[in-house]
Amino acid sequence: MGDRDGGSGPGTPHSHGPDHDDHSPDDHSPDDHSPDDHSPDDGNGGDPHVGIVVYGDLDTRSGGFLYDRRLADHLLERGWAVEVVSLPERPYRRSILTNLTPGLVRRLERFDVVVEDAYCGPSLFLANRRLETPVVALVHYLRSAVVGEGVDGRVVRTIERNYLRTADAYVFNSWPTREAVAELCGVDGDERPGGAGEEASLPGVVAPPAGDRLGTAPALSGDRLTRNPFRVVAVGNVTPRKGISTLIRGLSRLEAGIDWRLRIVGDTAVAPDHVASLRALADRLGVADGVAFAGRVDDDALREELRSAHVLAVPSRYEPFGIVYLEGMAFGLPAIASANGGASDFVGEHNGALVPPGDDEAVAAAIGPLARDRDRLRRVSEAARDTFRAHPTWEETCGRVRRYLRRVVEDGTGSESVPSVGSLGSHR
Repeated sequence: MGDRDGGSGPGTPHSHGPDHDDHSPDDHSPDDHSPDDHSPDDGNGGDPHVGIVVYGDLDTRSGGFLYDRRLADHLLERGWAVEVVSLPERPYRRSILTNLTPGLVRRLERFDVVVEDAYCGPSLFLANRRLETPVVALVHYLRSAVVGEGVDGRVVRTIERNYLRTADAYVFNSWPTREAVAELCGVDGDERPGGAGEEASLPGVVAPPAGDRLGTAPALSGDRLTRNPFRVVAVGNVTPRKGISTLIRGLSRLEAGIDWRLRIVGDTAVAPDHVASLRALADRLGVADGVAFAGRVDDDALREELRSAHVLAVPSRYEPFGIVYLEGMAFGLPAIASANGGASDFVGEHNGALVPPGDDEAVAAAIGPLARDRDRLRRVSEAARDTFRAHPTWEETCGRVRRYLRRVVEDGTGSESVPSVGSLGSHR
């Protein structure tokens, strides 16, 4: 879900329009869409009233909150009544007190179904136990995946497990995320039905985020393919989790004959001490002249950064899904991605590389051959573009979630299609 910055505000009806999207019309054929993707209603009866629970202001967030916003917009466009319930984001221990907020449970009971961003779990794991309304956890970031083995880590895992067990159903951003939830909650997590997107042992649906927000460019060819220096772009808030130190070390390992440049595109104000340490690292390694921090940029500038690069590299310690990898693939960029998280669903040697967290040798081994052999780079770029073309659009992903939510509203748990197991789905 990306790095989170704080924010709070009153819950207000969600009414903004969708993000601008200049996605090329030929990138996904009409046959890719389900027949009812553009219908105003999905079933019999009135349009459901859904509450979407997030931390802070949905309109100013990124990463996983982009998923929440896209879903809210999609449901509004299909005639659903959508209200965003904004919870205050506090330090972890204080966030638990939000469960005791007067009127919170009563407010959530007003909806036909409550969709909760699972990142808000510490603020909801007790409140949910008093809810009669069906709860769907939208899971695209697990705190338990990034904590240590000490007392604090055990507390985080216990609270996250307890929260997930209060949900009646789930929307997962990837199969690895679903498997991690299954392992944390003690249910079977191995079965992957072919193409259905639904899982028999957990009541929910796997609906990956899309990468079509920024538009597209062709696969690398011509001058864009052959020009020097070899350009690497990293995109995301510049925090320790993003693995930029591993990337800089890896690039410093490349043989002297490879002339490379690294552009780091993302907010440098989130963790300024870490940014200073990265600058110092580049200086110590003698590569400071090849490393540039572009800071936070708008979408037009980001498109230009992607069009100017040869590969996109974000070797994070943990990446719940990695929307940025798909956005790079839309511009023909091979993805050098984290092996820890959801990217394994769509990244491999054919279109980039999965690298273990902290492994700068693996980063060098992934980037070096692409920089030396431009024919190989062209083939991998074409495969990356093909991966993007085959991936669901936001319209398709949100349509899948909408249809699943409809079933949850109709039967209370969505269990007619995907039965609940054990203690899961039993918060009442």
